[in-house]
Order: sequence, then C-alpha cells, then structure tokens
Amino acid sequence: MFKEARIKLTAWYLVIIMAISLSFSVAIFLNVNREFIRVDNMQRSRQARVDTISNFLVQEGIPVPPDSQPQDSESIEEARLRIIWALGFINLSILVISGVGGYLLAGLTLDPISKMVKGQKEFIGNASHELRTPLTSLKTEIEVALRDKEMTVGEARELLKSNLEDVNGMQRLSNYLLNLNRYEKGEGINLTDVDLKSVVIETVENTANFAASKNIKIRTDVKDVRVKGNKDALIELTTILLDNAIKYSGKSKIVEIRVKSGGILEVQDHGMGISTEDLTHIFDRFYRSDKSRGTDGYGLGLSIAKSITDLHKGRIEVISKEGKGSTFRVHLQ
Repeated sequence: MFKEARIKLTAWYLVIIMAISLSFSVAIFLNVNREFIRVDNMQRSRQARVDTISNFLVQEGIPVPPDSQPQDSESIEEARLRIIWALGFINLSILVISGVGGYLLAGLTLDPISKMVKGQKEFIGNASHELRTPLTSLKTEIEVALRDKEMTVGEARELLKSNLEDVNGMQRLSNYLLNLNRYEKGEGINLTDVDLKSVVIETVENTANFAASKNIKIRTDVKDVRVKGNKDALIELTTILLDNAIKYSGKSKIVEIRVKSGGILEVQDHGMGISTEDLTHIFDRFYRSDKSRGTDGYGLGLSIAKSITDLHKGRIEVISKEGKGSTFRVHLQ
C-alpha cells in the first residue's frame, strides 16, 4: 500500500516540479528569442546603412575600408537551436534529479504515517490478545460450570470470584487503553499551577496499602516545587512509577521518591534493574521484558507515563543497572 502511495506521490512531485520548470523554460526562451529578434533587426538595419555607404563610395571611386565590409555573424536560428538544446538538457536533468529526490522525499513524508499505521496494527493486535486471554478463561470456566450438574453453592461462589477477577482484569485493561488514548490526544487536560510535593504526598498515601502488602517502605524527600501541569495526570504518572518500583524492588524493601528543584521528580528502587536491551523498549506499548513476565500488568503503564510526560512538554529518562535497581527521572517545566 505504502509503496504504491510513494510512487504516486513521487509522480505528483514530478508533475508539479516539471510544470514549474517548463513554464520557466518557455518564459526564458520567449524573452531570449525576443532579444534575438531585436538584435537581428538592429544588425539588419546597420548592415543596410553600411551597404548604402559602401555602394556610394564604390560609385565615387573611393576605396572601401575593410572594416566596412559585411562580416560573418552567427545565425539567429543556430543560436535559437542551441538555447533549445540547453533548456532541454536542463529540464531533463531536473526531471532525473527531482525524480530521485521526489522518491526519497515521498519516503520521508510517508514514513511517520507508515509507522503510525504499523503501531496501530500492533496496538490492536496486542490489545486483542490481552483481552482474548481473560475472555477465553471466563468462557471456559462458565462452560465447565454449566456442564457440572452437581456444583455446590461454595463452588459456584469460587467460580464467580474467579470470573470477577477476569472481569476486573479486562476493566483495568480497558481503563489503561482509554487513559493512554486520552493522554496521547490531550483531550480534556487543562494545565494549571501544581505543587509537586502535594502530588507525591497524595500518591504515597494512595499506594500505602500496596506497598504494605509487599512489605516495602517508601522514603520521601520532597521540596516545595511548583510546575505547570495537570494534577490528576501527574498523580497517575507518579503512581505508575511508584507501583513499578514496588513491583520490581526485589529483595530490597526500600523505594525512594524525590522532588528536586527545577521540576525534577525521581522514583528509585534497588531491585533487579533493567537490561540495556530492554531499556530501548520499556516505553513501547505492551512491551514486557522476560524478567517482568511473572508480575501483574499489561505493559502499558510506562507508555502512559511517557504520554503524560510528553503532554506536559517534559522529558523522562531511566538510569538502571542490572542487579542494582532503576531510577526514573521526570523533568517538568
């Protein structure tokens, strides 16, 4: 599809460029030809005067000076032909150069669209896969239960509990997808003056139960720093980074979160760390490293974090070493 579109776009580039080039060539030729005609008329007029004087001198027996004799000159037709050939060569060169350049330019023009379409296809495929897993589990459990005529009330309750977990998983995934789409488009996101300290304090309070369930202690070192942003979005960003730090803290039982001058937010763990190979993909949608396969999640959290950071015209970076832990640093304005 994109190859055909690239060829068509190149053809349109060529049509436009050659139309402009040929128009200029015609204009140049007409102006040069008009000048040729003017010079030719002047030469003819001059030659006629010279001939008249020469004839008069000959009749009077006066020798005619050599300089007054008619001299050979390049014909106007030959000059015209040379101009036509020169313009033709120039237009042919423009055609070849613009053809190559147009093809490359068409490729550069379509490349972002191609990547976007490819990303959408991968996104739809991954989302379908993630939804298919709980749906298949849900369907299988219900079908088995329907065939079991001796199911007790206790077994039915356990089945409903399991089904509810699957439904909750699908709900979380749909919320992730909706949030990712909302932050990427920036819909309904108003930026105001936000205190990062209050964002961190609220996030830590919201995450306290989860940290306690993992026996993780959260250390905070926050300053009063105000940035331009959306408080709800920044809380979600901080929650994602803090949840990840808790999940991957490993044997270490400490997670640190800091707010520094200049609008810098840092979340640090001392766990398994991230490999160099995985570092280049951690913000990709649905990407999960081999080490993270055993933990809950869909591989969308960091994608949402990156989208929130981009929405705030900020920058997010990761410093990590395997076995030593990771530090996520967000620069806000």
